[in-house]
Amino acid sequence: MSTSASRRRFPPPRRALALAAAAGLALSLAGCSGIAGGDGSSDGTGGKVALLLPDAKTARYETFDRPMFENRIAELGPYQVLYSNADQDAAKQQQQAESALAAGAQVLVLDPVDSEAAISIVSAANAQHVPVISYDRLIGGGDLAYYVSFDNEKVGRLQATEFVNALKAEGDASGGILMVDGSPTDNNATLFARGAHSVIDKTGLHILAEYRTPDWSPDKAQAWVAGQISQYGDQIKGVYAANDGIAGGAVSALHAANVEPFPIVTGQDAELSAIQRILTGDQHMTVYKAIKPEAELAAEVAVSLLKGETVTAPLEIQGTPATLLDPVGVTIDNIGETVVADGFWTLDDICTPAYRHACVAAGLR
Repeated sequence: MSTSASRRRFPPPRRALALAAAAGLALSLAGCSGIAGGDGSSDGTGGKVALLLPDAKTARYETFDRPMFENRIAELGPYQVLYSNADQDAAKQQQQAESALAAGAQVLVLDPVDSEAAISIVSAANAQHVPVISYDRLIGGGDLAYYVSFDNEKVGRLQATEFVNALKAEGDASGGILMVDGSPTDNNATLFARGAHSVIDKTGLHILAEYRTPDWSPDKAQAWVAGQISQYGDQIKGVYAANDGIAGGAVSALHAANVEPFPIVTGQDAELSAIQRILTGDQHMTVYKAIKPEAELAAEVAVSLLKGETVTAPLEIQGTPATLLDPVGVTIDNIGETVVADGFWTLDDICTPAYRHACVAAGLR
């Protein structure tokens, strides 16, 4: 990784070349039509950007990433977003990418289901001079135009640091723990686990078992944790869960088995259900990642690439200009100063009647 600024210029996509050739005419007609695309076109579309997201099981994608990306694109000009969600199916995502290219997408913003399988999508796009932005998860190869995400090893370190501190506070500094990692096909999951191990492995905690959760599936995480409870019982003092969906599955398994005292559980993504579990004590922490700046930066870079402009970034990762945003740990002590203050969730969202008493106890009014 290089910390020096990186820049990348891609040739305009094939359709963009034709639009550029007609730019003078488009500008002369703009006063009559009242519409001019950001690339100088007058067809009212301005160009097509494909947004390809990996799954709907992780609540953030449909709730935040998609609308925030589309809203920023709409602010930048009359561009068309071709949206697809792969439902955690790499083959389906491949087909969606091919369809987007066939439909005239001039930039792909791709959050891969499978970081390695997605290389073929990048190759197909590159063959048509269509730049690819690796969004949130780093694609395993190919000529990428840009990468925007969070510092994912830091996510793991934040989770593990809060986890270890909470276990120490309860006198379980050498207790047994379960580690429920993310999907084996997601490069981010590898980075989360690496960051977590960099903290946990230096402690006296005993990892009873570790599991890489296929498809980030809460159901599969719940079934695995239930099996570990049958094997280890009250030896389990904590569960490192890589995201909030997995945490929800783990919490369900722990409640079903009536595990007492209730283990420390981590999470990530600041899902509403996770914030509420933190208030009731079922989950100790989550990680807030400010998705709006990530989605908006991806939209802005996409439009710059569509227009054939040079893009720059503060970092270079595997030869790709990159921006990594900063994650923040959230516990019951700072819900108000993080997700509420940032407008990610409102008090009305969080403090429904079932959680009103817990909100008052936490000072959320």
